[in-house]
Amino acid sequence: MPAASEGPEGRPPVPDADLPRTWRPMGVRLAVVGFGLVLLVVCAAAWIGFGDETRAKFNILQRLTLLAMGAGFGVIGWALGRARVTAERAGLVVVNGFRTRRLAWEQVVAVHLRSGAPWATLDLADGTSVSAMAFQGSDGKAARDGVRELRALIDRAGSEGS
Repeated sequence: MPAASEGPEGRPPVPDADLPRTWRPMGVRLAVVGFGLVLLVVCAAAWIGFGDETRAKFNILQRLTLLAMGAGFGVIGWALGRARVTAERAGLVVVNGFRTRRLAWEQVVAVHLRSGAPWATLDLADGTSVSAMAFQGSDGKAARDGVRELRALIDRAGSEGS
């Protein structure tokens, strides 16, 4: 079993002076809140704008369908808005939509945000990759800076494990 000062497999943990560090997409969160509020206001205004006679024509099933569609939009917006990557002492926590993955530092080989890509990807030691939706290409400089910070942490973890 590793000593308390060592991480998994006897590898020194990443120094936690600047950890935990969390990155979240800004543009997606603004869009979800903005479009959600606009949709809510438009639907409420339309419902209020209908006369009593028109509102009375909606049966309970139709009303429930409208509420279910609104709840569905809310759930999708919530899933998009909760995307994040958190660097912790033991590794990374990647949240994309409804899925959360915990990755040890030795599992993560590299992070890339290619030009024109919608979001960054994490290359893993087993040859697979994981999307990191916290770094949205549409966030521009903020996403590139976040990828650079994460890349530095990955490099630091790799060099300390050697």
